[in-house]
Amino acid sequence: MSCERSFKDLEQGDLGLSLLSDMKTDVKTVFSQPWNVKDARVVPEPENLLLSNDARHFDRATILYADLSGSTKLVDQHSWQIAGEIYKTFLICAAKIINSLDGTITSYDGDRVMAVFIGDKQTSSAAKCGLQINWAVRNVVNPALKVQYPDSTYEAKHVVGIDTSEIRAARIGIRGGNDLVWIGRAANYAAKLTECRSDYPTFVTQQAYERLADCAKYGGDPKQVMWKKFQWTGMGDIDVYGSSWTWDFS
Repeated sequence: MSCERSFKDLEQGDLGLSLLSDMKTDVKTVFSQPWNVKDARVVPEPENLLLSNDARHFDRATILYADLSGSTKLVDQHSWQIAGEIYKTFLICAAKIINSLDGTITSYDGDRVMAVFIGDKQTSSAAKCGLQINWAVRNVVNPALKVQYPDSTYEAKHVVGIDTSEIRAARIGIRGGNDLVWIGRAANYAAKLTECRSDYPTFVTQQAYERLADCAKYGGDPKQVMWKKFQWTGMGDIDVYGSSWTWDFS
């Protein structure tokens, strides 16, 4: 049976008509229903919001995405067990660091994790988080990988993207299968920054860089800027800052 015939039969059947009717009703409701928006002081759980047009507003929040690089090559060239172990160890380290710096993990997606930082020090905390994830990958994940698989030449690489902006959270999906969506520039830009070059594993936007406290901007002895300015060609050559620095736990 061809796909075309199969879809036609579904559309003409009772189940198909019911599904189509439900979708049309729900879509019309979403587009026509006014939004109920409340200011938020804490990161909400999905059950704190309604599935209708209900949202929570933050004057500013900082979004962090941490993403393994080269995952396609990893699964193509290594066993699923090794790929799974690398996913798990990277995400364990990233999650523990996020939690230690008062970030809130909002979702996992394959080999990436998203976190939200709020409060007065949110952007500096997110930047420190990115630099500490870089330290953990270099000094925890890859050394352990080499000990367990001494013949492997694979090294885990990653990119962390960070942006800060006004943002809103809304509940999406259907009853029995739903989550939060973060609506605002920071969520989109932070996610897209993870596509940048992995030799600078932490990237922040200009808006985030301007919010960094000196402790998150300067390092070393004598103190020097830990960030290098780039033009983000994929986003109209806007200014972003990348760092290859690490931040240890001492």
